[in-house]
Amino acid sequence: MKGLDVPSVSERDHTISNPVIPGFHPDPSICRAGEDYYLACSSFEYFPGVPIFHSRDLVHWTQIGNALDRPSQLRLPSGTPSSGGLYAPTLRHHDGRFWLIITNVSSDGNLLFTATDPAGPWSDPIPLPGVHGIDPDIAWDDDGNCWCTVAGVSQVRIDPRTGETFGESRRLWSGAHGAKAPEAPHLYRIGDYWYLLIAEGGTERCHGVSIARGRTPGGPFEPCPDNPILTHRGTDRPIQNTGHGDLVQGPDGSWWMVFLGVRPRGGTPGWHVLGRETFLAPVSWVDDWPVVGEVSPTMAPPPWPLHEPALAPVRDDFDLGELAPAWVSLRSRPAENCTTSERAGWLSLRARGESPDDPEVTFVGRRQQHLSCRARVLVDPAEGCGGLTVRLDEEHHYEIEATPGQVRVLARIGPLRTVVAYRATATGPVVLRIGVAVTEKVTDARQGPDTVSLGVEDAEGTFVELAALDGRYLSTEVAGGFTGRVLGMYASTGTVHFDWFDYGPLED
Repeated sequence: MKGLDVPSVSERDHTISNPVIPGFHPDPSICRAGEDYYLACSSFEYFPGVPIFHSRDLVHWTQIGNALDRPSQLRLPSGTPSSGGLYAPTLRHHDGRFWLIITNVSSDGNLLFTATDPAGPWSDPIPLPGVHGIDPDIAWDDDGNCWCTVAGVSQVRIDPRTGETFGESRRLWSGAHGAKAPEAPHLYRIGDYWYLLIAEGGTERCHGVSIARGRTPGGPFEPCPDNPILTHRGTDRPIQNTGHGDLVQGPDGSWWMVFLGVRPRGGTPGWHVLGRETFLAPVSWVDDWPVVGEVSPTMAPPPWPLHEPALAPVRDDFDLGELAPAWVSLRSRPAENCTTSERAGWLSLRARGESPDDPEVTFVGRRQQHLSCRARVLVDPAEGCGGLTVRLDEEHHYEIEATPGQVRVLARIGPLRTVVAYRATATGPVVLRIGVAVTEKVTDARQGPDTVSLGVEDAEGTFVELAALDGRYLSTEVAGGFTGRVLGMYASTGTVHFDWFDYGPLED
């Protein structure tokens, strides 16, 4: 399986596409080490946790691993709800090491990890029992003191090597104009000031980024007179919910912000289905305050050479001994339930949950990254029952499921679960397919964002559609929560074998 898809560069107008990391990659945190940039995102209930990306140009990103890829690092109990788990990492490079601090809201609270190589391995967790709150940030002052700042916004000094805290937590500046949910704090020393960057307004349509500055890490902080410095609230721009930003300086001295946003489609109120994605914007400085540049689906590239983009589609023939880092499972991935060694060149999934309704279902998937796309898989159901699903959570998913000699399409929407269609097939392996087609023209205010087609491919490779379902029911605006769609394979009974998985974009 090749790397995640990346933005294209147009030779005609020399622009790049935004988001720079498409699909369900929220809460980005970025750091630079020499000429290299590294970025981490939230992963919630998925295992392994916290995808780590690398770039040399801020535009083309390659996933190089997951920071939390061992059970000793990531505990997601069976009761972990969807949109629980891991929230809002901060990734920093300091004193020759990489530092990652994050909240596991479902079990262990705030945790700190270190690595000499961001591709891993990362250390086992250092617990931070004295740090209370989510979205932790770490920053070091000139005396070597390490300050941890959390949503709220409050701060405490810590020993990052032991997790010990010193003194009482103290309140800092909590945002502009009394907006709700001051969170995602990041603290920086830039020039003569310490800057406190936060998100506020909630992570929905009123999301935004504000900033304040002071002479010490603990303030007092003076708010920027132009707060919020980034928001799309109250606009009709195609990118919405912009917030949760992090700043980085390029080797040439230029400044940039990565932040999350969504791309709602369809009628009213607009539905976003890919989750919150990672966007990029240039930053300039005026009177010692940052000014965020225009945010749009296309932007001028940074003033340095760009990589060649990775090629799509993405296909995995399961020929390696372990799964590529883009593959995720739900809460854990026991080796006895998921292996590429049982049948050479196949992924074998052994059922432990009865269906994608079950939090314990055996599942391996990848994030949907394109508004229009298709996923295909060759499945052998001779020893069980399973198939291909597009999932938002346990209560919102569609699947095409195979048993020997038959396939069926199922839909789960809230409390309702139904069999939509059946089709007899030849005994033996069968190619299942899910296609997503974005709504091109809205003719009705109630029109959904896209259509999800589910079916099979016949012996000649022709797609036979069994059902076309409204995509709005697999959106955050319907289901709630913080995640986006994930396409993948599952087993509901017995053992199901998958020869290959192929994903690719369609024309958006």
